[in-house]
Amino acid sequence: MMNDLIGQVLLMVFIPFAFVALTMPLIKKIAFKLGAIDNPGGRHIHKRVMPKLGGLGIFFGFLLGYMIFGEHSAQMNSVLIGSFVIIITGMIDDICTLKPKHKLIGQIVAACIIAFYGKILLVDVSAFGIYLNFGILTYPLTILFIVACINCINLIDGMDGLAGGISCIYYLTIGIIGIMVGKVDLEFVLTFVMLGSTLGFLVHNFYPAKIFAGDTGSMFMGFIIAVIALLGFKNVTMTSLIIPLLILAVPILDTLFAIIRRALKHEKIYEGDASHIHHQLLNRNLSQRKTVLIIYFINILFAFASIVYIVDVENTISYYVYATLTIIVILFVWNTDIIFDKKELKKRFKRK
Repeated sequence: MMNDLIGQVLLMVFIPFAFVALTMPLIKKIAFKLGAIDNPGGRHIHKRVMPKLGGLGIFFGFLLGYMIFGEHSAQMNSVLIGSFVIIITGMIDDICTLKPKHKLIGQIVAACIIAFYGKILLVDVSAFGIYLNFGILTYPLTILFIVACINCINLIDGMDGLAGGISCIYYLTIGIIGIMVGKVDLEFVLTFVMLGSTLGFLVHNFYPAKIFAGDTGSMFMGFIIAVIALLGFKNVTMTSLIIPLLILAVPILDTLFAIIRRALKHEKIYEGDASHIHHQLLNRNLSQRKTVLIIYFINILFAFASIVYIVDVENTISYYVYATLTIIVILFVWNTDIIFDKKELKKRFKRK
């Protein structure tokens, strides 16, 4: 039985992987034809004009995987329709650049489709023995959760292979947990199909990248991550909010730090800057490749802690891992300018 399951998983990963890896050169040509390109300069770290419709290839791989391995349902219909809204919104932004509020509208529409049509909801969560039922707040919290996940991945997509790699770590971790607890449901198919599709994209996106995911890809990956997390909440073994959120600890922390940083500087929250986690590591004279691999490693530690949380009944080991990671995060904040500019602070203290 387990051999059959492993064989199915390998197919779910390999077929989308091969399809996306082979079709990405065509997507690259389409991106140039449509003008979906990213010019160097400003806060961008790449040195040449880059096509940025890689997310379209991931989406096509996802569709292929669903057609082969998925089953028809109202929930899956909502995922497909919501995905289409996200892809169209992302493509328009990659080609002509949308205002943040217009992108947000597209994200909210996609989230509403999941919540109201698919009934994939954040009804309740439990963590460390604490149980919360959201009641009338279920729908707004679900929509907020989906939009937050979309933007977490979107914000961290600033370096070759970064957003795609973090997403792959998430898919793989959730997939491993699903196998461990015997959860072979809709999210099981979504998880491994997306893992294959995203890995196929990474063949062309890891440093030095030949194509970017663009908003099409980063928003789509974040959208599916949110859906998988919400579906996982419906299973008793995976109701703890801590598991899916900790797997996404790096992009969540990066987004949180960006909000605090911009608020302290009295800047608009949705405006980009060059102070994200990967920028801080680059400022330490690390190469792009090393920077991405370090972030992968930290993310894998968080993923490992989540798996241990499921395996370790008393959660002793996982708490030690979480504590260690918390210390790492505190040291990182203290030794970088990710929240506040230390030089500026020193100047202010000297004036006083």
